[in-house]
Amino acid sequence: MTYEDWERTVPPEFTGDPLWNMEVYRWSLFLADIALKDVTKLIGDRRTIGLANQLSEAVGSIGANISEGYSRQSGKDQARFYEYALGSARESRTWYYDGRHVLGERVFDHRVKLLTKIIKNLLVIVPAQRGYKLQEDEEPYGDDPLAPSAEVPMPE
Repeated sequence: MTYEDWERTVPPEFTGDPLWNMEVYRWSLFLADIALKDVTKLIGDRRTIGLANQLSEAVGSIGANISEGYSRQSGKDQARFYEYALGSARESRTWYYDGRHVLGERVFDHRVKLLTKIIKNLLVIVPAQRGYKLQEDEEPYGDDPLAPSAEVPMPE
């Protein structure tokens, strides 16, 4: 199902709400709908049953927190819930990564690209509501723990 096909199926109770004007909210609802098939597939493999539950909760939390934040009056209060949605989007992306072997690369690529759009959008919304920019420290983290080194042989 394409996003456009899905959008035509959304009831007017959703599309008529001012919240519907938030593109990131629409993307989160679309993701929640298509993730249901992914979760069902993950449940079918005994190794990923727990992952399926985590993914379902994380994906559902994105739209729920966006709608909760949208309903708050103060910008700082809104930002708090948008930050929760951001955390859930990043968590969802991790669960998709962990389930990629069962879901397949095509599904994984699509979901990760959609989640990345959601994350980028929320990274713009949160600072606008908070009144400051989100960024990580510029200090280097030190040596790359994943880089091959002479001291620790890499498995073959």
